[in-house]
Amino acid sequence: MNEKREQPLGATWLGGRNTNFLVWAPRAKKVEVHVVTPDEQVVEMEALPRGYFSAVANAAPGARYHYRLDSDKERPDPASRLQSEGVHAPSEVIDPRFEWSDAGWRGIPLETYVFYELHVATFTPEGTLDAIVPRLTELKELGITAIEIMPVQEYPGERNWGYDGTYPYTVHHSYGGPAALKRVVDACHRNGLAAVLDVVYNHLGPEGNYFGDYAPYFTDTYKTPWGDAINFDGPGSDEVRRYFVANALQWVDEFHVDALRLDAVHAIVDPSARPFLHQLADVVHERARHLGRAVHLIAESDRNDANVIRPAEEGGWAMDASWNDDFHHALHVALTGEKNGYFVDFHGAGDLARSLREGYVFSGQYSEYRQRSHGNSSKGIPGKRLVVCAQNHDQVGNRMMGNRLADMQNFERLKLGAGAVLLSPFLPLLFMGEEYGENAPFSYFVSHSDSELIEAVRRGRGNEFKQFKWDGSLPDPESEATFASSKLNWELQKEDWHPLLREFYRELLRMRREIPTLASLDLESTDAVALPGEKTVVLRRGERGARVVSVFHFGERGEKVPVEIPAARWQKILDSKTERWGSGGSEIPDWVESTGKIELQLGASSVFVLREMEEKNQR
Repeated sequence: MNEKREQPLGATWLGGRNTNFLVWAPRAKKVEVHVVTPDEQVVEMEALPRGYFSAVANAAPGARYHYRLDSDKERPDPASRLQSEGVHAPSEVIDPRFEWSDAGWRGIPLETYVFYELHVATFTPEGTLDAIVPRLTELKELGITAIEIMPVQEYPGERNWGYDGTYPYTVHHSYGGPAALKRVVDACHRNGLAAVLDVVYNHLGPEGNYFGDYAPYFTDTYKTPWGDAINFDGPGSDEVRRYFVANALQWVDEFHVDALRLDAVHAIVDPSARPFLHQLADVVHERARHLGRAVHLIAESDRNDANVIRPAEEGGWAMDASWNDDFHHALHVALTGEKNGYFVDFHGAGDLARSLREGYVFSGQYSEYRQRSHGNSSKGIPGKRLVVCAQNHDQVGNRMMGNRLADMQNFERLKLGAGAVLLSPFLPLLFMGEEYGENAPFSYFVSHSDSELIEAVRRGRGNEFKQFKWDGSLPDPESEATFASSKLNWELQKEDWHPLLREFYRELLRMRREIPTLASLDLESTDAVALPGEKTVVLRRGERGARVVSVFHFGERGEKVPVEIPAARWQKILDSKTERWGSGGSEIPDWVESTGKIELQLGASSVFVLREMEEKNQR
């Protein structure tokens, strides 16, 4: 690439009233910058090789502009940094300067990540990025180490999950714009928290999407659930790749983000010899080395393909971690007994035990839901490369009523679910409000301006839920009431059992942090079995002398069962059925002597943890 093509895409303020503009527009013969405000001007851009156009115009931060294509169409900038008036309006020049206070920040090790996923507009009453900052202290006190923010790119209207965004380089104007995101990241680092941003490289939203007027950003060779796929392997794909790679680097360089969560990478279709995701990993990791700090890429994939997270030297794509839906599905079925939709493939405790041992449940066997074989083995993949949860935005929001576990399960089973996630040898993720049992729904919501698109969304959501056969009426995605009902009720954590649940999460996270065996994500020293009857899972972790055993009982009645526990003397260090945790009492003794198998009275919907005493203290 020549020197001019190394310029940043979009509008780069040069100081004073000068701004450089660079756009890829091979479908136009002539491109002009039309500065709309404050002083209108039209500047013809210089044509560069491979379809780029460049110009310097008199425009200071705050100036708004369109690109004019072939003296006809006026369009926002595909690499716009700010759309103050929405997806159809002119783009805005910004001043990227910011006074950072994180000069010594080097990131945190991946194995210490405890994710807290949040949606900006529903996390607080204000619904802004700045409103997140006062909540960071209490999240750190809870034991959270990484704040994961759902997509912030400009989307139509004032409410959206963010996955219908159209301008990947922007921060939504109603959230506070780019400076507000920098303030959140800086505040995270002051609190010792990693900042994770959810980005969408598999599609762009339909409304305000003018990318096809500029260049072949899309290809009809492949189809995705959102229409034509992003063009990562056809003619012009080098420049498409450049666009998305530069976007990732923007978040790393300019916004100091510590990790990117890549949405639905299974919808990125790229059979080329060097797939886009492999290229992205190479570039981002090289930039991290240059910056001297840890930067991670975390993929969401429903393929159960361990190659996504295998190192490049083993033929993998070198993602640092991946969401593991199998763990969620197995745990959800064990807790709820639901068997609709994709839950038909899962059978509760036995599958949960397999996931705790190996990661994926499906590693090539037949899937009834998919009507074909599914996945490959994740054996040998370190626990730090798999993210697990009991809830996330997809698994809550893609239920017809958007209902959370707290709306379906009682207090005892919420504690049980928390134990399964936080005592696992994987990276745990909490969905906002989960820690205190938030029971407000998290529904799917949009605010499109196109009536036909609105109706298409309504039909699509309705069709999506037919396979689940859920009761009730679908909340209208376009209704402001649907959005308003999805906001967290922070006062709830002060009422009834809710503060006790939060304290239970805090204690589990303390144990995970302070007990070396629980802090280690070594799957080679991990074993998990389901007891006969498929109601109980026994998780054994660690080497002799430092072993920890966790027992999860999903039965809704107490029962006496023989449990294989290595011969040793064990101390009970957590029991969800004790008075401390709001229950009537436990029949598990504080000290357990085992000769290899012991009969224990398990409480209904319970979790308890035993820690091996050091050998010098054993009899």
